[in-house]
Amino acid sequence: MNLPSFLWLWRIAAWSMGLSLLAYLLLAITGVWIFRTRRLHQEQPSWLHSFHYMIGSCMVSLVLLLLLIGIIGTLGHFGSLGHSSHLIAGLTAVILVLVSAGSALLIHPRRPWARRIHISANIVLFFGFVWVSLTGWSVVQKYLP
Repeated sequence: MNLPSFLWLWRIAAWSMGLSLLAYLLLAITGVWIFRTRRLHQEQPSWLHSFHYMIGSCMVSLVLLLLLIGIIGTLGHFGSLGHSSHLIAGLTAVILVLVSAGSALLIHPRRPWARRIHISANIVLFFGFVWVSLTGWSVVQKYLP
């Protein structure tokens, strides 16, 4: 397919990735805030948990949008998938985001393992985002004139 017809798709992907990274930063800040107030037995603002969940939902949506854009764009441009390690990096990031979100929904005092999985997935997700960003940059270079 003609590259210029896909330029709008790459713009959406760039914005989605940037917003995903912003969401991750906001989630880290609010997550640390939740953790600290719980550990120090302080009262949390009433909106904090809702905000954390809302931003998390946005990040899940953005990452799934990125997956869809990547599949459509790569199939449209190359006709097949797997032209770089970006596919593996992207799938890893998607899986980590879904594990994080799924475990977040299970956090409860009776399930302490869910919080550990949630925090661990988010720490590993940092490296997943670094990996997908680096491999994504090399993919972007293929599409630029």
